[in-house]
Amino acid sequence: MKSTTRCVIIGGGVVGCSVLYHLTKLGWSDVVLLERSELTSGSTWHAAGGFHTLNGDTNMAALQGYTIKLYRELEAITGMSCGLHHVGGVTLADNQDRFDMLVAERAKHRYMGLETEIVGPEEIAKIAPITNLDGIIGGLYDPLDGHLDPSGTTHAYAKAARMGGATIELHTKVIETNPRADGTWDVVTNKGTIHAEHVVNAAGLWAREVAAMAGSYVPLHPMEHQYIVTDDLPEVFERDTEHPHVMDPAGESYLRQEGRGLCIGFYEQPCKPWAVDGTPWDFGHELLPDNLDKIEESIAFAYKRFPVLEHAGVKSVIHGPFTFAPDGNPLVGPVPGLRNYWSACGVMAGFSQGGGVGLMLAQWMVEGECERDVTAMDIGRYGKWITPGYTRPKVIENYQRRFSVSYPNEELPAARPHRTTPMYDIFSDLGAVWGHQFGLEVANYFAQEGEPTFETPTFRRSDAFAATKREVLAVRSAVGINEVQNFGKFSVTGTGARAWLDKIMAGRIPQPGRMSLTPMLSPKGRLWGDFTVSCFSETEFQITASYGAQEIHHRWFLQNIADDVRVENISDKRTGFQIAGPKARDLLAACTRDDVGSIKFMDVREMVVGQVDCIVQRVSYTGDLGYEIYCDPMDQRQLWWTLWDAGQPMGITPFGMRAMMSLRLDRFFGSWLSEISPDYTAAETGMDRFISFKKNVDFIGRAAAEAERADPTARTLVTFEVDADDADVVGYEPVFIDGEVMGFCTSGGYSHYAEKSIAMALVPRDKATEDMTVEIEIMGQRRKAHRITTPLFDPEGEVMRG
Repeated sequence: MKSTTRCVIIGGGVVGCSVLYHLTKLGWSDVVLLERSELTSGSTWHAAGGFHTLNGDTNMAALQGYTIKLYRELEAITGMSCGLHHVGGVTLADNQDRFDMLVAERAKHRYMGLETEIVGPEEIAKIAPITNLDGIIGGLYDPLDGHLDPSGTTHAYAKAARMGGATIELHTKVIETNPRADGTWDVVTNKGTIHAEHVVNAAGLWAREVAAMAGSYVPLHPMEHQYIVTDDLPEVFERDTEHPHVMDPAGESYLRQEGRGLCIGFYEQPCKPWAVDGTPWDFGHELLPDNLDKIEESIAFAYKRFPVLEHAGVKSVIHGPFTFAPDGNPLVGPVPGLRNYWSACGVMAGFSQGGGVGLMLAQWMVEGECERDVTAMDIGRYGKWITPGYTRPKVIENYQRRFSVSYPNEELPAARPHRTTPMYDIFSDLGAVWGHQFGLEVANYFAQEGEPTFETPTFRRSDAFAATKREVLAVRSAVGINEVQNFGKFSVTGTGARAWLDKIMAGRIPQPGRMSLTPMLSPKGRLWGDFTVSCFSETEFQITASYGAQEIHHRWFLQNIADDVRVENISDKRTGFQIAGPKARDLLAACTRDDVGSIKFMDVREMVVGQVDCIVQRVSYTGDLGYEIYCDPMDQRQLWWTLWDAGQPMGITPFGMRAMMSLRLDRFFGSWLSEISPDYTAAETGMDRFISFKKNVDFIGRAAAEAERADPTARTLVTFEVDADDADVVGYEPVFIDGEVMGFCTSGGYSHYAEKSIAMALVPRDKATEDMTVEIEIMGQRRKAHRITTPLFDPEGEVMRG
């Protein structure tokens, strides 16, 4: 066994072998995979082996498409068979909401180039004739769906990696992972120690134990999963072609042909977490005892949906564990707080996602960034607040909802509330209807008497519509108040603070007492953040961005830190409120002895508000006259009562995130992971107007940004008014120009102020005329839309700046 290597991958399942192969594909040949037993030990060997492209996250769907297409490449490289069966598959819809979801997914697929199609009951009868179509409205057919041989595929990855120079050590158990001062690692095994520059945790069922060796916690949990293989069925083996996959969300089951019979698996409601206190090291090629009682109701439903099963004998029952993250997506990327330590865990759909996970992680390690936005599977999407006690109920919830409808406005209840601010009970008494972000309870809207205290999940305008309108109009006509807790906030201090910020941020760094807006770019010029920078002095700054991205941003800061700079995450150490609307200045003036009238737009002041020491900055994401008022969390309730009491004669109204996202549309403001995303560059989205090309600093991403400045991008962000009915744009809806799909929506919604349906979209720059008219597909219907170039509120910015 080697004593030194560039990278050690721990775990020889399909994911570990995929990472190994992709690293060699990108030029790293000195890489070693360590497996405690044999390849495929753990979850891989007993997987059903199905693959599909359907995923609610568009980038995950694209990576699943990459994975599926990769298998032919592996076969060509290695001469080995992956046992591919491209039989196609149909997902059934037995109610309108399920059908709406499939229609919305099909719309996304148009721009992605996936050849899915909506099919009716008559077509389903031809595709999958063993299906009882009673109550079925329609379905989504995907010709890429299929299944493969899990063992053959994993060994094909392994052979391709070996051909690229990789080494695989079997029966090699990792005992310790010890960091060195220079960021490299000593990986201690039962066969000796390997010194590695990088370590990848791809340990699957044992990922928790391996992470603990490095002093880290990986938020995943194994769940018991069961599928059945039947005896031979004439209705199956007498067909001219292999039977396609059938996903029946109502029955929480998936079905495919297995030999001359059928394989059917279930995501049952009475599910069971496995190995709650840790995965035994001696577990590997065993199965769990059969537990048909657990899936009794699921089997009964399957007999009705697929009557052929009633007279089918059971050849075998496969009951084994596999891992989930709290939201069901993989946990991939650099582990926050550790140097050169990477995660490739929680990949519950390894044969749909394993190739994409391997590619993205290899790009991240070799090139420094991925070719697309991987936030949905970035392990940094969870923070240090997450615990096994939170993870387990969320994983159970996710397992039970594996085939449930996913709505754009849905808030899932498990393990909530988890983190709350001092305002939680006050806001609840005011009727707050809560959402959550990064574990934090965030008010979506405030229900008054007679209004729903639960927002019904829907693909159309929800029952929060009236409450949201009331809050929007209160901000535009008087003054609104909400929390600023759900901003990610960092303190940047030290003698080198300004120079470091100039390097890490693409925009202008303000002078003391001022603030600025700036994008943060990746080395290749992609948008890695959208920040507000506040300057208190030459050695003290605050930077503010997305609360949900705080761990991801903090990781990037620490990876690029300078010796004379200190960066501290103060997201939960500095809180407060924002007030916005035409009476915001009057409200603040009523609560302080400071000269509020002299505070100019983008000014930052320290002042006492009521009894509380505060940082006040004049800016507002609502596009209105507004202020952000920051304080210590211990003072937040006192600050609230000061503002609330003084605001009563002015018509002060609390408002939530639903109103905020409507208000920002009036000014065409983009939002994080919609218009401002690692998928896009500053020039594509108009964020380049905040880049300071004049500053004499080689900031990260400058070369790429200047290249786009010299050679304009092929696409650009525009805003449309949509002739919508009862549903608005959410994101990724296709844009038809001259009858052809040429763009897609980044986000949208309803402007309650202007009473218009708004969509923001990326379209070809050469098609983006000021009077362009397009069609946008919403819920299966093409809706006319025309471009608007003048903001709906305060077009010149006079209210916000005046």
